[in-house]
Amino acid sequence: MEFDSASPLRVTFLIRSLDYGGAESQLITLADGLQQRSEFETSILTFYPGGRLEHRLSEARVPIVTVNKRSRWDLAGFAARLVQAIRLSRPHVVYGFLDTPNVMLVLLKPFLGDLGIVWGIRSSYVDWSQYDWLARGTFRVSRYLSRFADRVVINSKAGYDLFVDQGYPQENLCVVANGIDTDQFIPQPDLRHTQRHQLYLDHHAWLIGIVGRLDAMKDHPSFIAAAALSLRERNDLRFLCVGDGREDYLEQLRMQADEAGIADRLQWLRSSDDMVSIYNGLDLLTLTSVGEGFPNVVGEAMACGVACVVTDVGDAARIVGGTGIVVPPRDPHAMACGWLAMIERLEKNREAIARQSRARIIAHFDRERLIESSANVLRTACA
Repeated sequence: MEFDSASPLRVTFLIRSLDYGGAESQLITLADGLQQRSEFETSILTFYPGGRLEHRLSEARVPIVTVNKRSRWDLAGFAARLVQAIRLSRPHVVYGFLDTPNVMLVLLKPFLGDLGIVWGIRSSYVDWSQYDWLARGTFRVSRYLSRFADRVVINSKAGYDLFVDQGYPQENLCVVANGIDTDQFIPQPDLRHTQRHQLYLDHHAWLIGIVGRLDAMKDHPSFIAAAALSLRERNDLRFLCVGDGREDYLEQLRMQADEAGIADRLQWLRSSDDMVSIYNGLDLLTLTSVGEGFPNVVGEAMACGVACVVTDVGDAARIVGGTGIVVPPRDPHAMACGWLAMIERLEKNREAIARQSRARIIAHFDRERLIESSANVLRTACA
């Protein structure tokens, strides 16, 4: 579709759903930010309705249309409805988020007319043995189909290096780091007291939290193992796990915590809209993942002034810089040592660490950088 630079550039985002997740949150941040610029008009298409993040777009006035995919095997009918929905939104550029939407866009490109196609890739390493055959197959197909996208946006430098090595066309790839809304994620001492009161925490307890979906990639078993090890050194530690996932997997993790003797020191919360309160309630946020691109939770926690201990995956080390501690993945002993070392630092100079953590996010990973960098990519794809 020919683009007249005197009129707004219309961008349609495509994603499976707007449920809780890092990719979903970033899409909303980006769609909202672009919509606030007169040179862009944005809309969102989802495969499935009812995502718990949809309400965040009501004030931004970003239209959401659901294509209503009925099941995994609703293919031909879904494809026809998707083509129709894209045509009705009349975009200059369609921006897919994650593997399945990206693949669908390229496969349907002959039916979509002359418009730009941008892929969004949000990971740097995934252990595909932990997922079903369809997910593994989609990933393999996407490597071949990536050459038919106008631009492929990867949210981490680690991801860029990995996908180049795997054969993605380098001339199509670019890195756009995630953006953190530092006006929303801010240190709030009052929220800290409220959150800790709700968790029935002793005033002197140190609260270590992990935030993320209950998924093998996040390696919650290492979190639990590290918690058990660290409690041998300090009795004033408490732990919080925030995230949703399969009930059977949650039950396995609860059993592990019980067998490790830490069930009374570990609390579980579902994903929440009020993550600012949760971050402010923590003394330390940890990332135990074995695969990531740009872990939003690290940036969000740091913007709230929370210190972080992370595994060396994706761009986690790049995000924390000198403000945090980085340890190898799948190493509970190293993780426990990292927590204890960070707590010693916080005991000496908590306020300085909080200031430095927030300042790093503002300087390198704020929301406006995401929006401006993405705007440049979208203009290029349209051209």
